[in-house]
Amino acid sequence: MSARGNCPQRSCVLSPAETLVLESPGLWRRHARNVIVLSGAAGGLGSMVPSSQAAEKQMPAEPGPDPELKSWRCLVFYLCFYGFMVQLRPGESFITPYLLGPDKNFTREQVTNEITPVLSYSYLAVLVPIFLLTDYLRYTPVLVLQSLSYVSVWLLLWLGRSVLHMQLMELFYSVTMAARIAYSSYIFSLVRPARYQRMAGHSRAATLLGVFTSSVLGQLLVSAGGVSFSTLNFVSLGLLAFSLVLALFLKRPRRSLFFNRDAPVCRGAAPSELGRMNPDAGPGRAPRGAWRDWTLVRMLWELGRNLRSPQLRLWSLWWVFNSAAYYLVVYYVHILWNVVHPTTDSTSVYNGGADAASTLLGAITSFSAGFVKIHWALWAKLVIAGVTALQAMLVFLMYSTSNIWLCYLAFVLFRGAYQFLVPIATFQIASSLSKELCALVFGVNTFLATVLKTIITLIVSDKRGLGLPVHSQFLVYFVYFLVLFGVYLLGAMLVVLQHFQASRRAPPPPELRSPAEEKAMQVLSEQDGGLSSLQPEALPLASQEQNQQPEAKA
Repeated sequence: MSARGNCPQRSCVLSPAETLVLESPGLWRRHARNVIVLSGAAGGLGSMVPSSQAAEKQMPAEPGPDPELKSWRCLVFYLCFYGFMVQLRPGESFITPYLLGPDKNFTREQVTNEITPVLSYSYLAVLVPIFLLTDYLRYTPVLVLQSLSYVSVWLLLWLGRSVLHMQLMELFYSVTMAARIAYSSYIFSLVRPARYQRMAGHSRAATLLGVFTSSVLGQLLVSAGGVSFSTLNFVSLGLLAFSLVLALFLKRPRRSLFFNRDAPVCRGAAPSELGRMNPDAGPGRAPRGAWRDWTLVRMLWELGRNLRSPQLRLWSLWWVFNSAAYYLVVYYVHILWNVVHPTTDSTSVYNGGADAASTLLGAITSFSAGFVKIHWALWAKLVIAGVTALQAMLVFLMYSTSNIWLCYLAFVLFRGAYQFLVPIATFQIASSLSKELCALVFGVNTFLATVLKTIITLIVSDKRGLGLPVHSQFLVYFVYFLVLFGVYLLGAMLVVLQHFQASRRAPPPPELRSPAEEKAMQVLSEQDGGLSSLQPEALPLASQEQNQQPEAKA
């Protein structure tokens, strides 16, 4: 089913928000006071921590070699290995042709209008509970739940025969999507803040490598090895069972971001922004009973103050509206590929190669975004408008072409365009927020995007709504991106016009000179200064002469 077939793309996006530590070194330097760590395929949650320099000032000095270094390296290796293994699902790219083929024999209408829409509904239902349980249970149980859900997905693919079974499979997959926040948050609860950036880079690299390896492995097994789709699903099930065993041995942290904050801060953890919001509450004291002192209320009040920032509003709105349509394209693109290129020959299906290429290009564009240095307050809307226009054209190409290779190429470029803006949006949103507020902002943005995605699914895709075929859905997504482009372009023109009007009223800037001219002007100014220093001594002499002249006349 399409939702599953596009899963590699979903897991690779991770949210955005997860990430981008490894992908955006330039932006790290620009925001040296705040290190941002993200989580987020579809989860899109982030956290921000003090920079390594500030964190080291807060940590007590330790003589000799760091006693935590050895255990830290072991944790890094084990977590990255787990993150790599849990992404090894080589059958994921081929689930749509598997469901539509003779193995399951579902119709295209059932997959498009009855099975796939359940993913959006169930993800909306489990997103907030999984997020709260992740923090309350301290990550590890939710990671185990994620692995169990993955195993359940592939068991239902193997044993399920009805539409209800496949809808239940979608429910379990939505749990795995919501639980990705547990991995991206868990790794930062075990090490010092000075090591957050490195941990984020390692974990993100392991995840991307796992997604890329999974797609390439699946494509090689199908095209070169002639492995059937059902056998490929058995391979995926075995790998996921192994990742479940790995999850059982993950170390459970003693503290978390919101609920478990009473653990002693003895490992160099930075003071919480919540503590500064409520200075009356000590580290071991429970907050007062008044509703104004509740953690969530205080964070929402602080978030309301930060919403005055135009950049925070702009990029949050982009996150909500663009992400909703992006994931709908990702969910249904495998069904579109089956429409463009219907075939019973599994060796001619190159879904895995397209997923691998889009993963690689997404990583490259995300990394390159870190080196883009422009005046974002002035040009942000214009950049967003340009990228959105490119996305609209690529969606229209996927809708109109009958060539499967052009359809593959359009999707790869579509994903790359989205991944280019994700790290920029992440840093623009989180650069001035604490890690708690950063997590809240990305959580709210992800939730609103999921609500919007669910509404569109209910109207466009669900059989209880319009129940459009997949081709017509992509025409709707094209119009959606086209409207977004028009809005962003209008906003960009207004901003640029206001900027040039303000620059005309402002005094003219100083004349630009070459280095040689600057040096000559400096020499002349020094000479003028020397002459002016002599002038006060001449003035008394002149006044004395003037005084002597009246005396002579007298």
